[in-house]
Amino acid sequence: MGSKVSEKSLFPGIFIMLGLIFLGVFIKSAVTSFKSYDRVVNVKGLAELEVPANKVVWPVVYKEIGNDLTMLYKEINTKNEKIISYLKSKGLEEEEISISAPSIIDMNAERYQSQPSPYRYNITSIITVTSQKVDLVREIASGQSELLAHGVALLAGDYQYQTQYFYTLLNDIKPAMIEEATKNARASAQKFAKDSDSKLGKIKRASQGQFTISDRDANTPHIKTIRVVSTVEYMLKD
Repeated sequence: MGSKVSEKSLFPGIFIMLGLIFLGVFIKSAVTSFKSYDRVVNVKGLAELEVPANKVVWPVVYKEIGNDLTMLYKEINTKNEKIISYLKSKGLEEEEISISAPSIIDMNAERYQSQPSPYRYNITSIITVTSQKVDLVREIASGQSELLAHGVALLAGDYQYQTQYFYTLLNDIKPAMIEEATKNARASAQKFAKDSDSKLGKIKRASQGQFTISDRDANTPHIKTIRVVSTVEYMLKD
């Protein structure tokens, strides 16, 4: 009778003991996993690329001064026709050329004029070339002195009317640049893991930086430098 009672009380004890053992193993595994999860390395990867601009906006600017506004308008129309004819002869299309309304300054109305001007009107005329033929436009701009033979002197060096260059094909190169940035980030993480006697684990989180497009330097605005920095956080393990 006593042995049967002893056996009945023994089995629950064994099950409880086994449960405690499994619970201990589970807790140890969870703690180890938590510690491993907490060990991370945060790295950045840079990708940089130089590309030629594929779009140009070139303001063709000249000035006219005089006292007879009607005659000045006629002169501007004549010169505009000469400039447009010249640009087309060099290979530009009509849809790449636009004429803005002339800007007129009445010198007699200038409040801060220290001395009287010999001419009443100062007119600025702008013809804008917007084209994807970047090399052609640069060639035309460098040889614009040919217009002098037609009596047209273009304004140069004015900061208000600078030629602008753009790169509009960013979506075409984004995937490759992101891949390169991620590879460079992983290389840095692997070096860190090696130096710390660890192994590189999976990515915990990652973020892609903003793409930036800038001139390579002040002398070559038609060459663009594109940069992106990816930030990646890797798990480390023993």
